[in-house]
Amino acid sequence: MADIVLINPKFGISFWGMEYALPFLGKSSNMPTAALPLLAALTPEEHQITLIDENIEEIDFERVAKADLVGLTGMSVQRFRMVEILNELKKRHIFTVVGGPWVTVKQDYFDGLCDAIFIGEAERTWPQFLLDWKQGTHQKRYEQTEPTDMTSIPVPRTDLLKAKHYINGSIQFSRGCPFLCEFCDIIVTFGRKPRLKNAQQIINELDALRTKDFLRVFIVDDNFIGNKKAIKLLLKEVIAYQWKHGFPFTFFTEVSLDLSKDDELMQLMVEANITKVFIGIESPNADSLKETRKNQNIKSALSMTEQVIKIQDAGMEVTCGMILGFDHDDTSIFAAQKEFIKEARIPIAGIGMLHAIPRTPLYKRLAEEERLDLRDMNEFGTNVIPKLLSREELRDGYIDVMNALYEPDAFFGRIEALFIEGKLDFGRGRKPYWKKHPWQYVKAQSGFMLKTFLFYHHLMRSLPDRSMVAVYRKHFKHLMFKQFNPALWLYFIVTCAMHYHLHTLAKNMRSGDHWIQSNL
Repeated sequence: MADIVLINPKFGISFWGMEYALPFLGKSSNMPTAALPLLAALTPEEHQITLIDENIEEIDFERVAKADLVGLTGMSVQRFRMVEILNELKKRHIFTVVGGPWVTVKQDYFDGLCDAIFIGEAERTWPQFLLDWKQGTHQKRYEQTEPTDMTSIPVPRTDLLKAKHYINGSIQFSRGCPFLCEFCDIIVTFGRKPRLKNAQQIINELDALRTKDFLRVFIVDDNFIGNKKAIKLLLKEVIAYQWKHGFPFTFFTEVSLDLSKDDELMQLMVEANITKVFIGIESPNADSLKETRKNQNIKSALSMTEQVIKIQDAGMEVTCGMILGFDHDDTSIFAAQKEFIKEARIPIAGIGMLHAIPRTPLYKRLAEEERLDLRDMNEFGTNVIPKLLSREELRDGYIDVMNALYEPDAFFGRIEALFIEGKLDFGRGRKPYWKKHPWQYVKAQSGFMLKTFLFYHHLMRSLPDRSMVAVYRKHFKHLMFKQFNPALWLYFIVTCAMHYHLHTLAKNMRSGDHWIQSNL
């Protein structure tokens, strides 16, 4: 038997991390990484597994030093902390392996710091490595040659998670995306053919999440609707599960903008209680979308704004990813981004500067054009040297857009345009169930109201920036007056905390107190 420790390193302060909001919500992290519970499930029962998420607890290196084997995972934004941890482990002569998104695209990054690396998926290579390691014949590099059969994946070991520290749970239905976006590493890692789990796997994972009392669950698929026909069948099973168990979950996920073309799919998603979707819109500039091969956004009779509004009118809030610094972007792009987000009524938009990830087509093209800054960290926050903008113009324009979007009047203007003027029916999928189960409706509404006012009073008392108290109070009262929907009230209070995070992050970028990371 081996004593194995798996570590998820701490993230720096980032757009989606909600670090400035977490204290108001009584949590330590947004959600657990999906990799560690899955690796634990793939580990033979003879071994002892300990999961450490540095985002919710400090690493006890004295404890870790007693392990026979330590594994690290990490994305690009975690790479600096990964190096620090690996240096500490090396000093203690601990056998260490590294996998995850960053080492997959930058295989030499941790040379000399670990004993083995894992490239890409690891459902086959992790058990093989453990067998090799036990026999003393392990390799220094493992790469799975065939895509994982998703129907063979076991239920992740969510029992090992310290669930009370997370806002959201997570689940994966599929891997892969059919599109060809030039900047994206998803198709490099997972391929263009979406692969899905079966219905029984999803039900088993939902059962496991329910035992940990996760109420909000992020479906982590990079494109949930990559295979529309197959996902419709799974959604019908999720809807049946929700009805059977009284709608225990609220879901959110990532989709492509062509969702707007499929009314049946949108309806099924709403009925499953998917209340929010993240969409990679990237740019209002059609030439930039063509440049980066994001053609799915513009292959519609509707404009992109109209496509977003159609999804909202179906009953789902839209958040989005936007990118600045494409080759067709000049200084006009900053105003165009702000105007598009306003017109599309998108409250939360993740803005980033174009960043070339190793192994992507974008990285290859820019390397050939000698337009890459190969320093690991630079003052401009991106490794891309733009064409029609100076590096200073791109950086400063990005900071300006961030600050403009999260200025309180602009942010809550979009919120009210969506939920009050647009009358987005938040949580519409549960209403038929509640109509047939009135006592469950009363219990749910009472619970939403209690949590709303608890979070509201905690937020109002705890805000370091007291000028925001009056802002949040005014908009909360307006929402309550306009819509009787306690679930929406609770969501609004959480959104206020999210706004505080984004507003603070943007201000710190402007003052220079926060290093800019374009790959948010």
